[in-house]
Amino acid sequence: MTIKVVRGNPTPEELAAALAVVRARAAAASAEPSGAPAPRDSWSDPSRIAAHSVPRPGPVSWSRTYWPA
Repeated sequence: MTIKVVRGNPTPEELAAALAVVRARAAAASAEPSGAPAPRDSWSDPSRIAAHSVPRPGPVSWSRTYWPA
């Protein structure tokens, strides 16, 4: 890995701090599992909202949509 200073004149301490940040970010990125999805929280699971199937309307249900039962 090569780091090049494009502008300015940083001190050796500033370069060391910037390199430490870059290395820490690279180590954190390589430590994360790349292919495994994160576990889903039960609150964000859409199947909890529709846990049971909605009953299908019958052949004459269209006539009962307006009139109270």
